[in-house]
Amino acid sequence: QVQLVESGGGLVQPGGSLRLSCAVSGTIPSIDLMAWYRQAPGQEREFVAAVTPGGNTNYAVSVKGRFTIAKDNAKRSAYLQMNSLKPEDTGVYYCKVVNSGANYWGQGTQVTVSS
Repeated sequence: QVQLVESGGGLVQPGGSLRLSCAVSGTIPSIDLMAWYRQAPGQEREFVAAVTPGGNTNYAVSVKGRFTIAKDNAKRSAYLQMNSLKPEDTGVYYCKVVNSGANYWGQGTQVTVSS
């Protein structure tokens, strides 16, 4: 069974930084894509960033230039470095792994940006 575990969330002041981690465990033949999504209270889950095993990245417009996604293929892990955080970045951040069209999700980690 595939499990994703996110960590690194917390409370940070506007302008601050956080680094999220996502570790994949269990049997999975390959990872086609690793991505981060977030969900603010009362809103739908939205795409934040994605990275392919080859290192190609894609970002939501709202985070481009502030967030950086990275991965470690050997550790089957993904990371999200978040800088210049804003209150509107608040939400639960979820890691997603895609394999042969199947999506696997973590349980999420809370990020709160507030003074």
